[in-house]
Amino acid sequence: MEIFRIEQSKIESVDFENLAFGEVFSDHMLSMDYEYGHWMTPHITPFGKIEVFPSLCSLHYGQVIFEGLKAFYAKGDVINIFRPEKYHERFNKSCHRLCIPGMSYDLFIQTIDELIALDREWIPRRKGCALYIRPFVFATESYLGVRVSKTFRFMILTSPVGAYYKEGMNPVRLITPGEYVRAVQGGLGMAKTPANYAASLLPAEEAHKKGFTQVLWLDGIEKKYVEEVGTMNIFFVIDDELITPALEGSILSGVTRDSVIEIAKDWGITITERRISIDEVLSASREGRLKEVFGTGTAAVISPVGEIQHEETLIRINDGKTGTLSQRLYDEITGIQYGEKTDKFGWCHSI
Repeated sequence: MEIFRIEQSKIESVDFENLAFGEVFSDHMLSMDYEYGHWMTPHITPFGKIEVFPSLCSLHYGQVIFEGLKAFYAKGDVINIFRPEKYHERFNKSCHRLCIPGMSYDLFIQTIDELIALDREWIPRRKGCALYIRPFVFATESYLGVRVSKTFRFMILTSPVGAYYKEGMNPVRLITPGEYVRAVQGGLGMAKTPANYAASLLPAEEAHKKGFTQVLWLDGIEKKYVEEVGTMNIFFVIDDELITPALEGSILSGVTRDSVIEIAKDWGITITERRISIDEVLSASREGRLKEVFGTGTAAVISPVGEIQHEETLIRINDGKTGTLSQRLYDEITGIQYGEKTDKFGWCHSI
């Protein structure tokens, strides 16, 4: 590891009491090139511009993947990184789908540890905030033509962040996408790659203009089964059952989703991963059986859903208030992340 420190930190100019999401970046970044069939020596340098040719193949053909995880200050100035093994597992799955070389967990966590240790003062101390960690890989050959690159660059950026949604823990409003689809089985839906998010931009903009927070995506074939939200997985509490769409190749395998499933099982809650149609959700609402809906994701952790619009039907969940289970899960997961609750699952990697 080669480390080149910044001459003067810009941390004094940052208002840590009013953090947005992903708008401020820490002093340093990490980069590591893949050449001759293996990853080379990692470098940490001051955060700044990178120089590439306009013919960079990933700019034209999208051979890029990324991840997002968080670091938290816990008691005794311990830094907790939440479930890095699961993020690494998904990282390698995305790499495989995009024909990008993966890497060992040891190398993945070493690069993160070194960068976080150097910029540890950038981790917010306030509850509800964290240091967001963005590893990503892009193809670096310079050519125009659809083929797999032979060289790549792995980079990590870090950013002190507050709440992802402006609503915070207040319920968000979702709308189904109408004519649009995000992914189908066999496509890129299970990979964390920019193409997935590019597909969501126009529908999300239209949703915002109608006063909704995000799109609730339906399957791309029949357009009837719920899949995920634009930036989250989705859960429904119907009667006494917690239901989330099964991972069938078009849904991103969220780490927070997996955490909720494990916690729910530990609490003795009936949890089911299966197909659930939007008609079933609307029917359960009409019958008074839909008790809660919430999204899960690294950025938002738990995001309660207060309303869902599908075509001409608008349903209101739990009178537009945060549900008991949503709040309990949020408190449990964030409690583990900040070292306030026992990490019985061994999820936190500490520095």
